[in-house]
Amino acid sequence: MKYTKLLLFFLFTIYNYAQYTDYLGAGHSNNITVTSSSQQVRAGWNETASAINTINGNGMDGKLLETSRFLAQATFGTELSYIENLASDFENFYLSDWIEQQFDLPLSTVSMGDLTNTIYEDAKEMYENNGGSGPYNGPNRKHFSYAWWQVNKNNEDLLRHRVALALSEIIVYSNLFDNADASGSGYFYDILLEHSFGNFKDLLLDVTLNPMMGKYLTYFNSPKSNPALNQFPDENYARELMQLFTIGLSELNQDGTYILDSNNKRIPTYNNDDIAELAKVFTGLGPGAGINGITPFFGMGFSATDTSEPMAMYDAWHEQGPKHLINGFTIPAGQTGMQDVENAINHLFNHSNVGPFIARQLIQRLVKSNPTPQYIEAVASAFNNTNGIRGDMKGVVRAILLHPEARSCAWVNNPVQGKLREPMVRYFNLLRQIELDNPHSFDWNDGEDFHYFTYQAPLQTRSVFSFYSPNFEPNGPITDVGGLSGPEFQIDDSFTSIGFMNIFDSYIYEQNTLYPGLNELGLADVTFNFEQLKYLAKDSEVLVNHLDKIFTYGLLSNETRTIIKNAVESFEGNDEATMLNRAKMALWLIMISPDYAIQK
Repeated sequence: MKYTKLLLFFLFTIYNYAQYTDYLGAGHSNNITVTSSSQQVRAGWNETASAINTINGNGMDGKLLETSRFLAQATFGTELSYIENLASDFENFYLSDWIEQQFDLPLSTVSMGDLTNTIYEDAKEMYENNGGSGPYNGPNRKHFSYAWWQVNKNNEDLLRHRVALALSEIIVYSNLFDNADASGSGYFYDILLEHSFGNFKDLLLDVTLNPMMGKYLTYFNSPKSNPALNQFPDENYARELMQLFTIGLSELNQDGTYILDSNNKRIPTYNNDDIAELAKVFTGLGPGAGINGITPFFGMGFSATDTSEPMAMYDAWHEQGPKHLINGFTIPAGQTGMQDVENAINHLFNHSNVGPFIARQLIQRLVKSNPTPQYIEAVASAFNNTNGIRGDMKGVVRAILLHPEARSCAWVNNPVQGKLREPMVRYFNLLRQIELDNPHSFDWNDGEDFHYFTYQAPLQTRSVFSFYSPNFEPNGPITDVGGLSGPEFQIDDSFTSIGFMNIFDSYIYEQNTLYPGLNELGLADVTFNFEQLKYLAKDSEVLVNHLDKIFTYGLLSNETRTIIKNAVESFEGNDEATMLNRAKMALWLIMISPDYAIQK
C-alpha cells in the first residue's frame, strides 16, 4: 500500500508539472518577482539590463532567428523590426498564418506596365527640366527597372513578389537584348504577379497569349504552312513550352526521379515531330490591339502593337486540321484557333511531369538546391491536388515553405542543405535590410552597374534557359559527391565573384550612389545611412550579432564571427569616424562571407 501511494504521488506530481504553464526561461513569468544585486548600465550605452529578462524569454533569440531564416526564403529581405514583430506576433509561432496573410494582401501596384509608363513620363520631365542634351527615349529597360524597384523597396506583399521573380526565372522572357517597349515587360510581369497565387494553367495560357513572349520566342505573327513559299510554323515557343516551362526532356516520377526504360535509359517526353505538331497550334496569333487607335491586323509590325493587351487569334492564318500532340492526344480538326490553344495548354498542364518539374525548380529558387525526392513529391502532390484543384499555386507555396526540409532545425547542418544565394537576391537583401539616405519620394534604380558585374537583374537573362541551369554541377566537392546540383554557381565565375565584392565595396566604402540612373535626371545621390550600425559599433559583438540576425539568422560560424570582430576591433577609438569604419567593415565582410553567400 505504501508503494502504491508513492507511485500515485509520483504520477500526480508528473501530471501537474506537465500541466504547469508558468515556467522559467520561455517567456512565462506571470506573478514571478526577480531581483538582482545591481542593474548596471553598460559602458557607452544608454540601456540597462533588467533582472526579469533572465527568465522571461526576452534574451532568447530562437523565434527571431527562425523567423529571419523563414523570411530569407519567402522575401527579398526585411528590416530587423519586421522580423521582431513577426516573431512576437505569433504566440505559438505559426508561420503558416503569415503565409495566409500574404495570400490575402492586394497587389502593391495595379500594373507594372502602367507604372513603367508613368515613371517614364515623370523621368522624361525631370530630364528635360535638368537641361538634358538630346531626346529622352523610352520607355526602355531602365524604366521597367525603376518600376520594379519602386514596388519592391517598401511593399507589403513580400511573398507574391518573391514567387513572381522565381517564376520569371523558370518561364523566361528577357528584355536584355531588346531595350524597346519596357512597358511590355511590365505587362508580362503583371501576369507573373497575378498568377503567383493563382492557378498554373491560367499562368501558362496568359503567358502564351502575351505579345512580349510572342515576340521573344518568335511566334508573334507565325502563319500557317505554305510549302510553296517554304513557310512553316515557327517552332521556338512549342519547344521551350515543353522543355523549359512545363514537362522537361524526360519522363519523371512524382518525386522528381527519372522513369527508366528496360535498358535503364531515360524516356524522352517528346521528339521533333511533337514540336512540329505543337507549333501548328500557335499559328495565327498576332496583335490584339494597336497603339494610338491603329486597327490591328495579322502581320502588323510589333512596334504598332499595344502590349498591354493579349494577342488575338486570326483564324485565316491558323493551321487547320488535327494536331497530334504527345502521349497520343489529338486536337481535332474543325476548331477555332483559340480552342486549339486552350486544348494544347490544358493537355500539357495535365501531364504528370508538370508537378515534379515545377516543384523542384521552385524549391531550388526559394529554399535549397538539392531537395530530397520526398520533398519534391510533397510539393508535386500539392500541385496535383490541393483541395481538389490541380495547379493551385497557393498550395504549392505552402508546401514549399512549410516542409520539414525548409523548417526543421535538424536539416540546417545537413551537408546537402542550402543553396548559393543569387547575386541579385543578395543585392535586394542589402538595399532592403539596411537603412538608406534617400532624399526622394521614390526608389528608382536601374541596376545597370550591378548587372554588368553579376549578369543578373529581373527579366534580364541572357537566354531562354535563364541565368543558370537547374542541373548545373560546379567542379569540386559538389560534382565529386555525384548527383548533386549547384545551379547558381554557373554564374559565379572569376569575373562575377570579384565584381560582386567590388560593387559592394563601392556602395559601402566609397558611398557611391545606390541609384546611379538618377544622375542624368539631376537628382541627388542615394546612399546608405550608417547611423544605426555606428551606434551598435561601440561593441563589436553587438554589431556582429545584429548583422547575424538579419543576414545569416544566427548561423554565422565562430570562424567568420572572429574574423569580422577582429577586423572591426582593429579600428580603435570612440570618435564618429572610427564607428563609421567599424560599421562599414562589418557590413562588407558579412556580405562577402561564405556564411551569407550560402543560404541554409
